[in-house]
Amino acid sequence: MERNLDLGELRSLVRKNEFTGPTAGFAPGHTQANLVILPNALAYDFLLFCQRNPKPCPLIEVTDIGSPVPKLTAPFADLRFDLPKYWIYKKGIPVEELTDIGAYWKDDMVAFLIGCSFTFENPLIENGLVIRHIEENRNVPMYITNIPCQPAGVFQGNLVVSMRPFLAADVIRAVQVTSRFPAVHGSPIHIGNPEEIGIQNLAKPDFGDPVTVKEGEIPVFWACGVTPQSVAMSSKPDLMITHAPGHMFITDVKDSGYSIL
Repeated sequence: MERNLDLGELRSLVRKNEFTGPTAGFAPGHTQANLVILPNALAYDFLLFCQRNPKPCPLIEVTDIGSPVPKLTAPFADLRFDLPKYWIYKKGIPVEELTDIGAYWKDDMVAFLIGCSFTFENPLIENGLVIRHIEENRNVPMYITNIPCQPAGVFQGNLVVSMRPFLAADVIRAVQVTSRFPAVHGSPIHIGNPEEIGIQNLAKPDFGDPVTVKEGEIPVFWACGVTPQSVAMSSKPDLMITHAPGHMFITDVKDSGYSIL
């Protein structure tokens, strides 16, 4: 499918279930976001979790109680229908993958939009860097690390990272470019040896797809907005709804709006 589709066209295809794939590389220039939906009774604890863990969970927007509309970032969108795929967690177990969550939405739901590293991939490409999972038409590889997040209320769990390999000569440029986007995870949290952060095999990601790491390339790891899925598995709330990893909500906001330079 053409990656340069107009955002309105892409959102229409998503809503009609005609596009259900990963969103990396689509609607370039628009900020992408991870999604967490919780009952209001758990919303404060999760808000506190995000405040204490801004690297993996940089908040872009929190909706009004009961409203599926992200008024600040996409006022004509509906978070029940406008993501390609959703995961339903019950007591920490992913029990369903759906293309809409209308049947699960309740009047006490609160939705959290969390910055996504897909947002800074277009600036990386504009700087001449190759994004391997886009090149190979795969979902970005994501790994649960041995790095604990700061707990908050009922929520605790380990950090998840996304990985992109680069030649040594390009790693510094990747750090420079992504450091401009703290609202979408910013600079990497680890460069090089995966075992230092508890990743034993790059070919077996916990989420997403493996990608080729060529000779001379170094794996570079960014904090990832799939961390809430790891937290769901550890904390076991009765219900948490998330995006399916790699299947983001694409906002109306341009990625330049979250750049600090």
